Amino acid sequence: MAGIYGVLQVGRQALAAQQTGINVTAQNIANVNTPGYSRQRPAMETSAPVATGEAQVGTGVTTREIERAYDRHLTDQIASESDHLGKWEAEKDGLERVEMVFNESSGFGLSQYLGEFWNAWQDLVNNPSGVSERKMLAGAGETLAANFQRTYNDLCEIQDEMNSGVVQAIDAINLKAREIADINEKIVRVEAGGVNANDYRDSRDMLVKELSRMIDVAVHEQEGGAVVITLADGNRLVEGTSSFALTTLKNTSGLDDAAWASNPTVSINASISGGTLKGCLEVRDTAIEGYKTDLADLAEGIKTAVNTLHRNGYGLDGATGNNFFSGRLSQNDFELSAVISENVNKIAASAGLTGLPGDGANAAAVAELQYALTMDGHSATFDEHYSSLVSRVGLDVQRACAGYDQQEAMLSYLENRRESISGVSLDEEMINMLQFETAYEAAAKLINTVDEMLETLMSIV
Repeated sequence: MAGIYGVLQVGRQALAAQQTGINVTAQNIANVNTPGYSRQRPAMETSAPVATGEAQVGTGVTTREIERAYDRHLTDQIASESDHLGKWEAEKDGLERVEMVFNESSGFGLSQYLGEFWNAWQDLVNNPSGVSERKMLAGAGETLAANFQRTYNDLCEIQDEMNSGVVQAIDAINLKAREIADINEKIVRVEAGGVNANDYRDSRDMLVKELSRMIDVAVHEQEGGAVVITLADGNRLVEGTSSFALTTLKNTSGLDDAAWASNPTVSINASISGGTLKGCLEVRDTAIEGYKTDLADLAEGIKTAVNTLHRNGYGLDGATGNNFFSGRLSQNDFELSAVISENVNKIAASAGLTGLPGDGANAAAVAELQYALTMDGHSATFDEHYSSLVSRVGLDVQRACAGYDQQEAMLSYLENRRESISGVSLDEEMINMLQFETAYEAAAKLINTVDEMLETLMSIV
C-alpha cells in the first residue's frame, strides 16, 4: 500500500511490533528468578514490500516469532549429568547412615565390645573359680551378642529405608512421566498453530531434568514438538501424549525391584544405570547386603569357634557339652545361651574334670582365639576381619562423597553455562525496554505526523 494511508499502516505495524517487544521484556523481567526459565526475544523482520511504478516500497516491520534463548546440546548434558548426581546423592545419603552404625569413634563400637569380651576370658584364666569373673564374662558375652544383633538390625533397617526409596522413586518417575506427556500434548497443540510454546517447553525441560535425576533416560524430540523418553532397556516411558508406568516386583529377599506395569513379573534392575533409583538399589542390594554378610560371618565365626572349645570344657559344677552363644543374626536371636545366662558356673573354664575348680586351661584356649587366623580363609583374626569391614564402609562413604561433590560441581558448571545463554539479565532487559519504548514513541509520532498531514489535506479540500 503506497501513499499517506500506507505510511499510517507502517506506523500501526511498528506500534504493534514494539508493543510485543515490551510485552516480551516484561515477561523476562517477571521471570528473572523462575527456575528453568529461558529468556525470550522477539524476532523482528521487515514486512513484505509492495511494488510501485518505479520501485519497491517497504511496508514496515512485523514480529516473525518469539524465540527462546536455548541450547539443546547443553540441556541434554544437564539431564545426563543429573542422573549421575541423583545416583551419587542416594548412595552418599544411604552410606553415611551405615557409617553411623559402625561409628567406632564414639567408644561404643563392636571393636570395643570385642576387646572387653576377650579380656573377660583372660580374667577368667587368672581366676577360673571366681564368681565375679564369671559374671563379668557372661555380661561381656551378652553385651557383645546384643551389639552384634543391634548392628545387624540397624543395617536391615537402613536396607528397608533404601527399599522405601526405591518405591518412592518409582512413584515419582510415574508422576513425572504423566506430567511430561500432558505437556507434550499442550506443546503439539500450540505449535500446530505456528506459535512457539516457549513456556511449556521450559516447563518440560525442568520435568525432564527432574526425571533424569531419578533414573537414566534418553530423550528424543519428534516432529510436532513432542518428546519420546526411553529407558535403558529400550522401552518407552513417554511417547507423545502417552506415558507408560513402572511398578514394583517382590524379589526373593522380599524387597521391591523395578518392573514395567505391562510386564510386572520381570525385573529391570539390571538395566538401570543412573538416578536416585540406581543409587538406592546399589546401596540396598550390594553395599548393605555385603556388610550384613561380613558381619554375619564374623558373628558366626566367633560363635562356632567359642562354642566348639566351650562344649569340650567343663564348668565348676562339672557340666560339659554346653554352648556359650546361640542363635543367628539373620534370625534375630543371636545371644548368650540360656544355659550360661542362668548359671555362670556352667562356663567351661576347665579343660578336664580333674583340674576343677582351679583349672583355666580351656578359658585360656578361648582367650587365644582373639589372635587365631580363623577368618577370610584363615588369613585374618576376628578383629582384623571387623577392622576390614569398618574400613570398607569408610572407603565406600568416601567414594560416594567424592562422586557426589564432583558431579555437583559438574552440574553447577553446566547450569552456569545455561544461565549465561538462557538466563535473564535485568540490566540487559532494562536496555531493551528503553529501546522498545523509544521505538514505540517514534512510531506514535509517525502516526501523529500522518494525522496532521491528513488534517492539512482535508483543510485544503
